[in-house]
Amino acid sequence: MLIDEDRMFPAETSARNVARALYAQVRDLPIVSPHGHTQAAWFATNSPFPDPATLFVQPDHYVFRMLYSQGVSMDDLEIGQPHIKEPRKVWHIFASHYYLFRGTPTRMWLDYAFQKLFGLTERLSEKTADLYYDTISAKLNTPEFLPRALYGRFNIEVLATTDSPLDPLTHHQAIRDSGWKARIIPAFRPDSVVDPDFPGFAGLIAKLGEQNGEDTAKWCGYLKALAKARGRFRALGCTSTDHGHPTAQTADLSASEAEALFAKVITGRADAGQKELFRAQMLTEMARMSVEDGLVMQIHPGSVRNHNRIIAERFGRDMGCDIPQATDYVHALRPLLDRFGNEKNLTLILFTLDETTYSRELAPLAGHYPCLRLGPPWWFHDSPEGMMRFREQATETTGFYNTVGFNDDTRAFLSIPARHDMARRIDCAFLGRLVAEHRLDEDEAFEVAHALTYGLVKKAYRL
Repeated sequence: MLIDEDRMFPAETSARNVARALYAQVRDLPIVSPHGHTQAAWFATNSPFPDPATLFVQPDHYVFRMLYSQGVSMDDLEIGQPHIKEPRKVWHIFASHYYLFRGTPTRMWLDYAFQKLFGLTERLSEKTADLYYDTISAKLNTPEFLPRALYGRFNIEVLATTDSPLDPLTHHQAIRDSGWKARIIPAFRPDSVVDPDFPGFAGLIAKLGEQNGEDTAKWCGYLKALAKARGRFRALGCTSTDHGHPTAQTADLSASEAEALFAKVITGRADAGQKELFRAQMLTEMARMSVEDGLVMQIHPGSVRNHNRIIAERFGRDMGCDIPQATDYVHALRPLLDRFGNEKNLTLILFTLDETTYSRELAPLAGHYPCLRLGPPWWFHDSPEGMMRFREQATETTGFYNTVGFNDDTRAFLSIPARHDMARRIDCAFLGRLVAEHRLDEDEAFEVAHALTYGLVKKAYRL
């Protein structure tokens, strides 16, 4: 077997027994996926996934990032191509390098999918590459493996995509019009029209104005256009916004100062400091809009995007070469919190790639401000060790109920149940240890396990 029933549970017997009992209660609860990067088009068209390489290799930067680090050419993997021309060749490259994923969460996610979904129990390697490819390919061409069928099989209750304000959301509308009862909703990701460093920024602002009938050459028209775009998302079920800024910096400029800054930004005359100030101001503007329209706000800061310039130029954005950096929250968020930190109608979920901030900054902030909640370990820390470090460092100050459960943040659809299963196991392992050490009563642990798996995420994201 590729996966063991006791994986990730404590080695110590009494804690493991409690973890098993807790997991048995939460294992089959519905999946609520409030933040991710799957495509609404998959469910609108409900077409079969083309082949194993397109399904497992091409969309997953966790996979091709590791392969590239060991000298595998992204051209040979056909990364960035609209269609893989030689999928079996790409699969063999992946299979022959599968040993590289030993000890990583990626290996655990993939083995989970291979065994649970496709019945494969022999380890993937060059020797078994064709067995895997043929088995997976055959099943992908059956009705049970169409996107909508998998959505039901995974027991997903809600699935949020992440979409640009310029997206017409036609696939989301098509899903609704089809009469299919699944709940697939957009999330509002305005980076392309609030970040002056985004390629083609001025043209995108103009397009935002055209779509929403506002003069976005002016500050007031720009804000009105953003508000209208948010309204369009809300009409299709959106409950959250998401902001992938380089830092968590916020600002609270006067109307005249913001208008003058916008004029510099939109005409391309802003320097690096002014661009950062504009992004900071826009986080506060987004918080203001969230107070008004009720959308939950997520901030995903601290990634130096597209760090490998050559890869970014050849293959485009988001090709696995993003690197975490140190991130300040205490001082950066203060302008926003001075204005909105005590608002009852604002929920602001903070994420980090800087684990040093868990106990020093994030837990104390969320343990005080009513509007703040802590998002789960993200990206590089979406791992057994990362999840356990989060619980160990944040819980003593912020508790469990100022966190928001788990979200998978994935582009790889078939990894969703594997990622949620990992989070459930680690939470149960942590709780099992607390019970074994007589730091938490067992009946309370059962309540907390249910909340971490299901209740907190629905409450935090207003689902």
